[in-house]
Amino acid sequence: MSTTICQVMGFLVSLLGIAGSIMATAMDTWSTQDLYDNPVTAVFQYQGLWRSCVRQSSGFTECRPYFTILGLPAMFQAVRALMIVGIVLGILGLFVCIFALKCIRIGSMEDTAKANMTLTSGIMFIIAGLCAITGVSVFANMLVTNFWMSTTNMYQGMQNVQNRYTFGSALFVGWVAGGLALVGGIMMCLACKGLIPEESRYKAVSYNASGRNISYRTGPYKAGSGYEADPKTRKGVGYEEAPRSEDGRRPYPSKYDYV
Repeated sequence: MSTTICQVMGFLVSLLGIAGSIMATAMDTWSTQDLYDNPVTAVFQYQGLWRSCVRQSSGFTECRPYFTILGLPAMFQAVRALMIVGIVLGILGLFVCIFALKCIRIGSMEDTAKANMTLTSGIMFIIAGLCAITGVSVFANMLVTNFWMSTTNMYQGMQNVQNRYTFGSALFVGWVAGGLALVGGIMMCLACKGLIPEESRYKAVSYNASGRNISYRTGPYKAGSGYEADPKTRKGVGYEEAPRSEDGRRPYPSKYDYV
């Protein structure tokens, strides 16, 4: 029962994490204009991974997508790639996890197959969470670097060089979503251990020879010349023992007396 609960909870937590990653990727508020030195402004700017927007004081908002790919910074493109890879892996992990749930029976699927699928989906969720956290962290590092560069230029007298941008709400959504996906993947990996069936224990089987019991005893090997004859073991056709008299003596010498 605990294994099923852990598996279902891991699936739900991972589902929330992947949904949050999709939401964060689609949001336009990855970076917002810093209003610390100018709290009253007629134009407010914010940017996302796919477009930049401008909101005026009248409430009118205009967004413009990025029409270039090669013209964007390399780190910016890396963040895009990390988020997309994380979303794709997360969606594939969700499909695999649905078929791996213990509460769902599909045909005659064994627990071993479900355990392998659960472990696979857990690894996918962990990688998806790491991709989301890494992508958001890289973008945050870019914002911090540009922020302090802009601040330095402002204090040097070049106040109108460029606007300063700070963390947007999409970054926090991405961090939380990546953490949820990571926790869900760990829970799926823990549930995999409970789905693996116990190893079968094979007991030793004793085999008895049919008929009467025969015991074999090993002993030292005694080499012989090949001409020794044992009258007790070599009885048979041609080796009949000569008849004895009443006193136990043979009436005539036997061929065994000369050996």
